[in-house]
Amino acid sequence: MSCPEKDAVEPHVVNEEVIATGKWVKLEKTTYVDPAGNTRTWETAKRTTRPSNTAADGVGIIALLKRTLHKDCVVLVKQFRPPMGCHTLEFPAGLIDDNESAESAETAALRELKEETGYKGEVVGVTPVTCLDPGLSNCTTHIVMVNINGDDIENIHPTQQLGDGEFVEVILLPLDEFQKKIDELLKKEKIVVDAKVYIYAMGMAQAFFKPNELPVLKQ
Repeated sequence: MSCPEKDAVEPHVVNEEVIATGKWVKLEKTTYVDPAGNTRTWETAKRTTRPSNTAADGVGIIALLKRTLHKDCVVLVKQFRPPMGCHTLEFPAGLIDDNESAESAETAALRELKEETGYKGEVVGVTPVTCLDPGLSNCTTHIVMVNINGDDIENIHPTQQLGDGEFVEVILLPLDEFQKKIDELLKKEKIVVDAKVYIYAMGMAQAFFKPNELPVLKQ
């Protein structure tokens, strides 16, 4: 591990110049000072939609569907993403509305979940503000954990509330085989998995890993 130089300075941004602006995104030239005191520039993408009263652009929802006599399932959405040029597999997600304060990540998550999947859920956890792609953008999000009572009458036959131009397919994958089912899907379809989804899947695979499968205990 390297140690900082004694004369190192605290890196900081000194100027942000807008290069181009679209309806949803803008490109800026960010001038900053690095730890060695050198002035440098960076190209930064930013959303134009972030509410002034919050540090987060949106929410991502890890929703678990719980039903009697069924395995718990992770609720995912599949949709075509023009920047990728193909379909992606993602957690339900969306932007925080201008009239939703920083304290209402829960409200935004439940609204987006209902719109994209039709399910009504209950929030059981919210992360701090987290970054998504800090080498490219200042885009931030709250990840919201939601439980869905699949036995509730509203959730037996959920109805999506999609807006104009939204085409979202809901996909349910069992939690205890999450990574395996994603890998099977990748073999059948031309689809890209969101990094957050696959990292969660890897974490669940470790959580369900049985002690007797550890190499040291197989001897």
